[in-house]
Amino acid sequence: MKSLSTLAFSLMITVMFAQAPENWFNLDFASDGVRGVSTEKVYKELVKGKKSNTVIVAVIDSGVDVEHEDLQGQIWVNPNETPGNGIDDDKNGYVDDMNGWNFLGGKDGRNVNDETLEVTRLYAHYRKKFKDVTSSEGLSKQEKKEYELYKECKDVVEKEINESKAQLAQFEMTEMMYKGAVEEARNLLGDKELTQEFIEGIDPGMDQNKAIAVRILSGALEEGMNLDEIEVEIGSQLEAAKKQLAGSASYMYNPDWNPRADIVKDDYSNSYEKGYGNNDVEGPDAGHGTHVAGIIAANRSNDLGMKGVATDVKIMSLRAVPNGDEHDKDIANAIIYAVDNGASIINMSFGKGYKWDKAAVDEAVRYACKNDVLLVHAAGNSSLDINVSNNFPTDKYEKKKIMKKKNYASNWIEVGALSWKKGEDMTARFSNYGKTNVDLFSPGVDIYSTVPQENEYASYSGTSMASPVCAGVAALLRSYFPELTAKQVKTILMASVVPITEKVKVPGSSETVPFKELCRTGGVVNAYKAFQMASKTKGKKKASKTRT
Repeated sequence: MKSLSTLAFSLMITVMFAQAPENWFNLDFASDGVRGVSTEKVYKELVKGKKSNTVIVAVIDSGVDVEHEDLQGQIWVNPNETPGNGIDDDKNGYVDDMNGWNFLGGKDGRNVNDETLEVTRLYAHYRKKFKDVTSSEGLSKQEKKEYELYKECKDVVEKEINESKAQLAQFEMTEMMYKGAVEEARNLLGDKELTQEFIEGIDPGMDQNKAIAVRILSGALEEGMNLDEIEVEIGSQLEAAKKQLAGSASYMYNPDWNPRADIVKDDYSNSYEKGYGNNDVEGPDAGHGTHVAGIIAANRSNDLGMKGVATDVKIMSLRAVPNGDEHDKDIANAIIYAVDNGASIINMSFGKGYKWDKAAVDEAVRYACKNDVLLVHAAGNSSLDINVSNNFPTDKYEKKKIMKKKNYASNWIEVGALSWKKGEDMTARFSNYGKTNVDLFSPGVDIYSTVPQENEYASYSGTSMASPVCAGVAALLRSYFPELTAKQVKTILMASVVPITEKVKVPGSSETVPFKELCRTGGVVNAYKAFQMASKTKGKKKASKTRT
């Protein structure tokens, strides 16, 4: 994470007060003026008189609050398991797995939450072998590769630790600046009425503190908030940033941090080990996973917080993503569990820059492909071109099977994030992109959805939000057109995008390019067009009864 400089702090305030249209990701560009996926238009015009089939969508994530008010009736329940009897009734290797499984838990009920990054784990692993080695001379060919990776990871970890500590030390200056700006805003306003004319009458000149205070006042006016409420909101943003900085130094880049060994107690050297973990599918911090689940399947027929994309859906929670990087072993087992227990779509809102055992993940992806399961994956949030930078897992298999010409998973969709803003700002500034490695874009900025704190809701941004929007559209198609294969659904989603013809900013840059330079299709997923295309497509499989 970059330090919160004065400029970045000012930008944070500006972004915080920019407000997305309500339910924008489900809206239609032609009628509503925002590039949502036209979900509401589908339900209004296309589904009447059509029968749907229940679709299971597995959410591999940080956990899901299965008790959330807006997810009631939308959670998968294992029909062959008796709750709480301590017996593996369905003989699938998992005891009391009523709503999914937790691969980050121990048999004693404890859970891993804060974790290292993969680069840190690689450094820690090879440090045992190479910490006293100063040259590659005398090493075998394989050892030389390992030694180079060790040095690379060591450099990254040490650099990040030093930067995090320095940024944390500087953070007090940012907090002081924030407090000063709020106090300046109070002094400027005094007992006057907060109006646009009043704000426009303030000339901050070269006074940066006053300039930030004007932003705070503008945000208060726009949001209808008082300065006390503004202070609490910005304070929470700063606290979250401070927590992330502290986490980088204390565990994410700490090569001696290994809670898994004490809690999960699996054989980490064996990527194909089964049966570890527990049935706590929520875990200690299910904010991210609950938000993802709501985007896909929050109840559309009640009067509560928000509406998901798909209706006839059951969410299977597979907890495998900690506060840090996921483990390849857990992801592979989660995919296999989802396939074996009836999921037809798997949402994967996670990613990392380094791999541990991609072969194990590839085998699970092949298994999903063989069993007609669609995988939807977030492209990542580092403003990187993933045609040249890594964002694991990927749809490219590490090893090509004998006699197989294709080296890519045909059941995989890679999703970039779109903003609700117009013109050149429509791409999310954080989104990864790739002319061939990202398939399409989907709404992923200021997405309002479910969070677990006592049935609450919040707006999050990320390709983590764009992926479940796309997965929700896929679930909509598989629900109404169960004869379509996963490959057909992918083809339809890509062929039915709404093309973007304008030039847009390359994420993380001021450079503008044609949108088609950022992804294969050059467009945004669209439920309405996809539904129409699906209705004219002859399915290649027979509909089967889904486990609900």
